[in-house]
Amino acid sequence: MTVTESLLLAELLVEGELTVRGQVREASNAVLYCTVSYEGREAACVYKPVAGERPLWDFPDGTLAQREVAAYEVSEATGWGLVPPTVLRDGPYGEGMCQLWIEGQPGSELLALVDGDEPGEGWKAVGFAEVGEGKTALLVHADDERLRRLAVLDAVINNADRKGGHLLPAVEGRLYGIDHGVTFNVDNKLRTLLWGWAGEPLTEESVRVLGSLRDSLEAGGALAVRLAELITPAEVDATRARVTGLLKAGTHPEPSGEWPAIPWPPV
Repeated sequence: MTVTESLLLAELLVEGELTVRGQVREASNAVLYCTVSYEGREAACVYKPVAGERPLWDFPDGTLAQREVAAYEVSEATGWGLVPPTVLRDGPYGEGMCQLWIEGQPGSELLALVDGDEPGEGWKAVGFAEVGEGKTALLVHADDERLRRLAVLDAVINNADRKGGHLLPAVEGRLYGIDHGVTFNVDNKLRTLLWGWAGEPLTEESVRVLGSLRDSLEAGGALAVRLAELITPAEVDATRARVTGLLKAGTHPEPSGEWPAIPWPPV
């Protein structure tokens, strides 16, 4: 997606008339499927009003929408475009997050359960999972550069809920991650299915991107200024510290043991 396309989509999402068409009922918070129309353009989108957020013990009430937008801003700063265009705006049920709807494309298998102790060529092991009747299988994810970038992004934003259902393969080989409300906590909350690279060296590309993020997160930097509008000063500082820590270690993070490493349910 070009810069011009991103700006046009942002304008559409912010300025367009928002019409609710339905509700995503399996979501734990209010998630409304909408269309947004502006100056002859129209797109499908997701609207998550703050009023429909379920309180969480470890995140301040009424902040999930801002965290979704903050995750998009960090994604854009990486240049990887892993989060669909996302904005804050007013809507039929008050202020909320509005995000471009991404229609997932079938035929791109990213997760699987396999027999045996090894993941096989082209796959990375996550861990063993119970599959019923006392049996277990090895949970694996694709050894896919798009997923690897997303694993780095999740480490930066401290994503506490990277489930399989949040991975959306899209047209032209794009991959998007969605549902970033539980992010940017000051405590280590990383929970993900993308542990396959844990402890492995970061790619040269990731090191370069993280270096750019570090610069942009310095006081007065563009990303620091933007995040300060969405999350707390302590959370901005923690984000900066995570980037610095990743660069210092030079490796993908490993489970800390202080927090469940895999979200539940995993999909």
